[in-house]
Amino acid sequence: MLPKDPAILLSFVNTKLRDEFSSLAELCTALDADQETIETALAALDYHYHPSQNQFI
Repeated sequence: MLPKDPAILLSFVNTKLRDEFSSLAELCTALDADQETIETALAALDYHYHPSQNQFI
């Protein structure tokens, strides 16, 4: 289950990407999460996924 609060979601997802997953797609598959939902929630905070850095910045 992913955090609902966007700020906590940002921290959670970036930590998982740094420590466990090589891409957002891999994270979403492993956690059975919708990638578009994550990207939309974090875009509301003006954070966007950068594959080359494998993080939301």
